[in-house]
Amino acid sequence: MPSVIFEVEIPPMDETSKKIEPIQQNDSVAQESPKIWTVSKLTRHIRLTLESQFRSLILEGELSNFKRSTPGHLYFQIKDNQAQIRGVMFRQAARFLKFEPSDGLEVIIKGHISVYEPRGDYQIQVSSMEPKGLGSLQLAFEQLKEKLEQEGLFHSDHKQTIPFFPRRIGIVTSPTGAVIHDMLHVLKRRCPIVPVLLYPAAVQGDQASPKLIEAIQYFNQIRESHQIDVIIIGRGGGSIEDLWAFNNEELVRTIFHSEIPVISAVGHETDFTLADFASDLRAPTPSAAMELAVPEIQDLTASLKDRETRLLTAIRRHIQQHQANIVMTTQRLRSPDFIIHQHMQRLDDLSHRLQIFMQNKLLQSKDQLTQKIELLNSLNPLAVIKRGYGLILNDSQKMVQSIHTVQEDDALIIHLSDGKLKTRIEKKLPK
Repeated sequence: MPSVIFEVEIPPMDETSKKIEPIQQNDSVAQESPKIWTVSKLTRHIRLTLESQFRSLILEGELSNFKRSTPGHLYFQIKDNQAQIRGVMFRQAARFLKFEPSDGLEVIIKGHISVYEPRGDYQIQVSSMEPKGLGSLQLAFEQLKEKLEQEGLFHSDHKQTIPFFPRRIGIVTSPTGAVIHDMLHVLKRRCPIVPVLLYPAAVQGDQASPKLIEAIQYFNQIRESHQIDVIIIGRGGGSIEDLWAFNNEELVRTIFHSEIPVISAVGHETDFTLADFASDLRAPTPSAAMELAVPEIQDLTASLKDRETRLLTAIRRHIQQHQANIVMTTQRLRSPDFIIHQHMQRLDDLSHRLQIFMQNKLLQSKDQLTQKIELLNSLNPLAVIKRGYGLILNDSQKMVQSIHTVQEDDALIIHLSDGKLKTRIEKKLPK
């Protein structure tokens, strides 16, 4: 565990400190009348004594029990392996922190000792705090990077494709620095026919981030009217403090939500900012960003020539194929008379076949009718009568099939093949 480092400034004695000194008494007087303190007076005396003795110190240790109140004050304990002390950092000082304190973080703090009289606790009132071993900006960078990465702002699935040939490029950078001149020089050399629109913006300092955000939002607003297909946001190299504007959380989110693809070109090749991770493409330098944004005009011209050659070849081949198809179609094309004769001949053929089919159908029907007539004749009772049989009917014109259906003296009619016989039953003779 780290040891505690104190840097103490002992102020000269003033009138106030003289007044808080206990009254000097000789031994006899003290024994006779000892001084009686109230709790509040003793606590106030201790507070004034400690605060006058430890007005400026530097303390090293580990944060624990860290809390942030609703108004923005920070409360915590700072400890080593043998002791701990309460700490407080009020909002006025805490708002300048570049990183987010947390439990377990090794820090170096500056402040002074104070006493919270209602509880009689002594604490260190912190005016500044730095992470030990790692700069506050670097720690803030890592903390915000981890947060945004977990939200998916840096995921490759959200990256937009940089157009091959942009209609117009929006540039966000300082109008007076070398960066804009370097990019325009590259543009002039590679593809001077692509127009650019510059949004002048501060690239360093407290006003840089709002201006960069404003620029990206503005280009998105005029995207269609000004045909802006890509944005380059960049500046030259520098320290982490110089590039800090490009680590702004709101700027990173603005880049992520931009409908126009963004190329980030901040610093040198070894410099990385959160804007680089959120952008659709990161360029190592501003000049390289322009190299990536536009094609080489000579390569473009050669590519167009090659495409023109291939297109003409394809057109000629297409025309030749159609000409060949026309020739073949012309050769196979017959005169209308020939087609009409073909249809007339086919109509005659169909008529002849229909006639034959109806004749055959008629003969077949006649044969079927003859068979049915013969069958009916064979079943006709009159045909049986012709062979010598008779049909006997009673007075009710019902066929007599049994002697039990008639009585003696009943009148009967016998049908024969050539006439009828009317008779009467004289007697029934059972079989």
